[in-house]
Amino acid sequence: MNLMERDSQKKAHLLGLGLDCDDGHKRITKAEGFSILGGSEQTHDRMTETVCKTFEDLDQKNKKLEEVEPQELADILQKNTPA
Repeated sequence: MNLMERDSQKKAHLLGLGLDCDDGHKRITKAEGFSILGGSEQTHDRMTETVCKTFEDLDQKNKKLEEVEPQELADILQKNTPA
């Protein structure tokens, strides 16, 4: 693969970063397409649930993360964020 081909390939990865951890635990959840780092247990679980449901919705729409428009992704993430 030459440099031009590599540059034309779109790649996307969601990153969730939790900053509210005060119990000393280091929480990391990684999968193809996303990484969730840090946060309290509750925050980390909420972020992981949100992202997993978001990828389920994208699968149902036959879309990959690289193909979805930013506003559509924001809408899906908001819809899937637990109350």
